[in-house]
Order: sequence, then structure tokens, then C-alpha cells
Amino acid sequence: MSSSHSRAFYGWWVVAVAALGLFFSEPTIGVYSFGVFLKAVSQDFHVGRGSVALAFTLHNICTASVTPIVGYLIDRFGAKRVVVPATVLVGVTAICAKLIGAPLWQYYLFYVVLGVLGPASGPVPYSAVISRWFDRHRGLALGLMSLGSSLAAMAYPPAAQNLIDHVGWRSAYAIFGAGILLAPVLILLVFLKEDPRREGFLPDGAVLVNSHATVSSLGEGLVWHQVWPSHTFWLLITAVFLAGCSAHACVLHLAALLSDRGASPQAAAISVSIIGLAMLFGRTGSGYFLDRFFAPRVCGLLFGQSSVGIAILAAGASGSLAIAAAFMVGLAFGSEVEVIAFLVSRYFGLRSFATIYGFGFSSFVLAGALGTYLMGVGFDRTHSYNAPLLFFLFAMLLASFLFTRLGPYRYAARSSSVSSVPTLASEVTE
Repeated sequence: MSSSHSRAFYGWWVVAVAALGLFFSEPTIGVYSFGVFLKAVSQDFHVGRGSVALAFTLHNICTASVTPIVGYLIDRFGAKRVVVPATVLVGVTAICAKLIGAPLWQYYLFYVVLGVLGPASGPVPYSAVISRWFDRHRGLALGLMSLGSSLAAMAYPPAAQNLIDHVGWRSAYAIFGAGILLAPVLILLVFLKEDPRREGFLPDGAVLVNSHATVSSLGEGLVWHQVWPSHTFWLLITAVFLAGCSAHACVLHLAALLSDRGASPQAAAISVSIIGLAMLFGRTGSGYFLDRFFAPRVCGLLFGQSSVGIAILAAGASGSLAIAAAFMVGLAFGSEVEVIAFLVSRYFGLRSFATIYGFGFSSFVLAGALGTYLMGVGFDRTHSYNAPLLFFLFAMLLASFLFTRLGPYRYAARSSSVSSVPTLASEVTE
């Protein structure tokens, strides 16, 4: 039925293309660089940080609302038909930042549009593709895929600060938009392949010899009406929400927090890029360990150490100690995307993966909306980040505990990726 690894596995090229797509995706400017823009926009509009943070809250509410729909469209029509036009529209929208006028509602509208477009150019479509190409190495592949956004999170914040200093925040957004618009869309169109069988492969690299062979794991799994009433689903959603709320709040206010504690604007921006470095380690490292150890325990340790970082920030740390604490938070912030994808695939299968992952990712971004806003409001009322940081410390600790209560996998990785089933294409949606 198959010949194992007799030619180069195209799946790793798919991972590279997905990483490139994430480097040019909406979250790179809408999420990872928001903390750098926060103070400049607040000063320009002469409003509090909570008012500016509301733009990000609206962004994430829109993202949370649209993501399940995007997931359904991916399951129905495929990832490529969703992600390519969305990437183009994100670039056009960012360029339109030059048109934002004095009323703050225009900035809100800008972030609302980004929030609507973001899910279709973010990790949901790429995770759906990668999960079909890999089974036993799924965690590592998802982690390597996420390197694109990790590298973007390292590069974009200092670049954004430099652009803000020289051309202003509106032009900074527009320049980023031009880069996204010039993203290698043709590479996505040509090299992003969604079904390994159509390229002559089975998951994890076995070469498909018989065109009627397939892998049952490509189509097995629960459908949405079986998933949403389950205890496991809501336990996962709650844990993701609490962790996302805490991580977003700390990461997106980090530049402003360090600036308040004596760091220069450029140093604060560089510290945000340290988050990108943490995301790089968090994503590849968590992916490696997810494949080798029971994922809920990995999550408990990962988010537990993040709570230590939040505690250090809440204690008033500054300078190198604060950057070290931010790195710890960034490890969790960076790993949540593939953690959600991996857990969804193991507990609910791939049959309705994008739809289910869409709801999981929605809880993550909705949590980010709430956490970022609460952190800003907390600062405006107390003139300090210490009190809200204590709140998010307890939220992260609770999330760490809940991850450990998920129970055994329903769809564990096979010792061999090959399974014989009689048809090729349409059996996965019977």
C-alpha cells in the first residue's frame, strides 16, 4: 500500500509555506504590535490607555465571532480558498490606516475590519492543513508552522517603534500593510497543498502507492453537534479562555508597563520582541513535547511557569528581571495556538477540525479582548499594573489546573500512519 520515506516528504514544504503565510498574517500587526502602538495612539488622541485598548477588545470580539464561520468554510471549501483572498484584504486594510482621522471611532473601525478579516489569514486555516499532513509528528509540525508568527512577533515591534518615531503610527500601519499586500500570494496558491494523498503521500511521510489507499484519521472524528455538549469541550474552552485572558493582558501591555518603570520607548519595544523569541521557543518546544508526552500535563507545566512570570511582574520587577518574566509569559502566549489545535485533533478528531478549532480559537481571542481591556482599565483606575496582574496570576493558575483535568485522548496518534480504506476523496465527509 505504501513505501516508507522513499522520496522527500512534501509535508515539510507545506509547513514552510504555512509559516511564511503566518509571517504575513493579520495578527502580526493587529495583535503582536498593538502594545507598541498603544502609547503613541493614546498620546495622539489624548485619551487613556483603556480607551485605546478598547479597539483591541472590539478587534478580538469580531475575530471571536467570525472564526467559527471561517472554520466551517474551511471544512466545507478548503483552506486555500479562504486564506489567499483574506491575506490580500488585510494588506489593503492596513494601508488604509493613513486615512484614520481625529475621531477615535475611526481607529475602532480600523480594528473592527482587521478583526473580521484576521481569522481567515491566521492560524486556523494553516493548522487545518498541517493536521492532515501529520499525525505522529503533528505537534512538532504545528510548532514549526508557528515559527512564522513567532519571527514576526520578534521583528514587527521594534520595526513598528522605529517607524512610529520617524513617520508616525498611521504610516507605520500602512507600511506594514504594503508588506502584507506584497506577501508571496502566488507561493501560497502554488505550494499550499491541502490533501497529502493528492501529492502521493500519507501523513508523516509514507509514500502512497495505491491510489485507492487512504488514512482513516483524515476523516475520523466527531461532528459539531457531538462536540459542543461534551464536558471535555467546555473544560478545554474554559482553560483556554483563562490562559488567553492572562497572557494577552500581560503581553499587550508589556511595552507600556516597562516604559512606566523607566525603560526607553525603543528598549520597551525590544522587550516586546523578546516575547517573539519566547514564542519561538514556546511553539517549537511545546510542539516537540506534545508529540512525546501527555499533552494536558505539558500544558499544566507550561502555563504554570507562565504564572510565575506574571507573579514577578506583579511584584514590580523592572529591567532585566521584568524581561525574564515577560519571556516566561511569552512561552505560554506563543504556544496556545498549536496547543489548541493539537488538543482539538486528539480529543475530537479531524472530521470537523476547523469548525471546532474555530470555536477554541475564538475563546482565546475573546479572552484576549477582555484581558487587554481589563488591564487598561485597571491601570487607568489605579495608575499601576500591579492589581490587575494579581488577578491574572490567579486566572493563569486556574487554567493550568484545568488543563490537567482533560482526561485520556480519544484519537491518539497511531504507531503507523497507514490504514487501508477503500476510497480516496469523499469518504471523509460521508
